[in-house]
Amino acid sequence: MADPGASPLAARGDGPRLKLGLFAMNSGPCADPATAAAVARAAEAAGFESLWAGEHVVLPDPRVPPSPMEPGDPILDPIVALTFLAAHTDRVRLGTGIIILPQRNPLVLAKELASLDVLSGGRLELGVGVGYLEPEFRALGIPFADKGPRTDDYLAAMRAVWSDARPAAYHGRFVAFEGIQARPLPAQRPHPPLVIGGHSAGAYRRAVAGARGWYGYGLDLDATATCLAAIADTVRNVARPAELGALEISVTPRGEVDAASAERYAALGVHRLILRPPDGLDRAGLLAFVGAAARLGGGA
Repeated sequence: MADPGASPLAARGDGPRLKLGLFAMNSGPCADPATAAAVARAAEAAGFESLWAGEHVVLPDPRVPPSPMEPGDPILDPIVALTFLAAHTDRVRLGTGIIILPQRNPLVLAKELASLDVLSGGRLELGVGVGYLEPEFRALGIPFADKGPRTDDYLAAMRAVWSDARPAAYHGRFVAFEGIQARPLPAQRPHPPLVIGGHSAGAYRRAVAGARGWYGYGLDLDATATCLAAIADTVRNVARPAELGALEISVTPRGEVDAASAERYAALGVHRLILRPPDGLDRAGLLAFVGAAARLGGGA
């Protein structure tokens, strides 16, 4: 186990600069394949470290809080979209930000994610969360009340089928199997880096206990500081395996970000800013946003 007196957060001095990710690579204008490919290539050329795709299988119609999108807004499946973008890029990391894990079949998802990791040459960052839209769960026939325990069970099941055990077996509360294999395994071993999204005590526990990183979406500086303080508190009660190293912090800021605010996020302990472009941009606007935003990484 990691030293209980050590910080759970990776020190900002560990790297030369703030990593930059680009969000919404499967929605809005990037639901168009030509636009998505052009933006992905531009982001990679500009030095972005990663591209991120969110998930909503369905959206409530009419829109009800806390739905983040209008019911008619396009959003592609994140795994399909990132596989497409993998074919149009060479180096940039590809992140799910996030997959709503309790809505998925864990074995089918494990196969899809392993396929993406293999086809991309080991570039997948696996972001998962429990979800928050009750109408979406209801439409999919998934109980909303047990989404947390279901997420824990599904993560364990996916780790089991990705393991080197032959045959794989797992017996949990919501999923059980034995006498199977699923090949190919992910290119990254034992599996792609796991990033836990969410602002709850359960999310902090999952991140500290079993993930490479934590992802906070739509956070201003004060909210980021609050979340990082809660994570620091969590590490005092939850052991972190030493092999995971320090926890990498990713944040999608609320509102616009300039060099000064990027510095302040970095000073709080953030390692990656996953930038969401402003609404209403066309392809030219997105390409201009990518070019201007790329300068933020070098200054932090």
